Amino acid sequence: MMKKISLKDIASQVGVSTALVSYVLNNQKEGRINKEVAQKIRDTAKRLNYRTNQVAKSLKTNKTYTIGLIVADISNPFFSSLARIIEDEADQNNYTVIFGSSDESPAKSEKLMETLINRQVDGLIIAPPQNSESQIKYLIEQDIPFVLIDRYFPGIETNFVAIDNYKAAYTAVQHFIDIGRKRIGMITYESSIFNLNERTRGYLSAMKENEIPFQKNWLKELSANNTKQCIENAINELLVDPQPIDALLFSSNIFAGWGLKHINSLDIKVPDQLAIISFDESEALDLFYAPLTYIKQPLQEMGQAAIKILLQRIGKNIKLAQVSMEARLIVRDSTIGQSELA
Repeated sequence: MMKKISLKDIASQVGVSTALVSYVLNNQKEGRINKEVAQKIRDTAKRLNYRTNQVAKSLKTNKTYTIGLIVADISNPFFSSLARIIEDEADQNNYTVIFGSSDESPAKSEKLMETLINRQVDGLIIAPPQNSESQIKYLIEQDIPFVLIDRYFPGIETNFVAIDNYKAAYTAVQHFIDIGRKRIGMITYESSIFNLNERTRGYLSAMKENEIPFQKNWLKELSANNTKQCIENAINELLVDPQPIDALLFSSNIFAGWGLKHINSLDIKVPDQLAIISFDESEALDLFYAPLTYIKQPLQEMGQAAIKILLQRIGKNIKLAQVSMEARLIVRDSTIGQSELA
């Protein structure tokens, strides 16, 4: 077995004290230390393949320099992009991120949370599933640093970073109306999650304020466990009416991906017969013949804000930070046809 290199080994080769080696390698300010000596210490440590004793470092600093991130589904392009931004931002602050997917299950979310806490992460960033309020309250009671991202519970005072989902959905529906669409459908999740309910509220408010009579069968609320067949059935119901919908808002890119495949099989012309908008971008959606108009969430800013707030909380800053950001409507071919462009 290869001998583990110690600070003493590096000090012996460079000809300095062990304390000086520790001082330099722990990235503290060099002050009056000779820069050539400091560089020689780092070069020697690299040549000898020195590895920091993280256990000893954690005991000394009372930190593990790890962050736990729990999202709904890391394979979802929205969450995978957000996770990468958080990982890069954490790395800039010398932190490592440990990922987990809750699959929208409160039980799995609780298990992940317990595992990460037992691993002594310094803090958590969480996109909580519905019915997980008790878990969030537990974190507050235990004074564990955390930030909610994308979703939050209005009845619980917590740090969070999210978008104004009401305004985003309202803007999307207003765009449909501005291009002359009046029979506007929506496919969303049947859920108690606040951000999704706000999207539905924005949809309904835009219809009401523009004096468009809403029909209940235009709103399709599907459970998180629904299959592609359920999406297809919902679209069939929206299009079978003697006066079918002429615009459709998807509340997630997952629903949009499944829905576009079925719409394409029905030979529905987009946007001439049906204008479409989806929440969140996805490379897969770009493969559709009419590039999709979508609601772009500020992922970069969200990830950066979440890390900043969490590190402040780890640093014992107890001031509440609740950040609501604005999304942007990116207008493309699925809502702007030749007639609208003329």
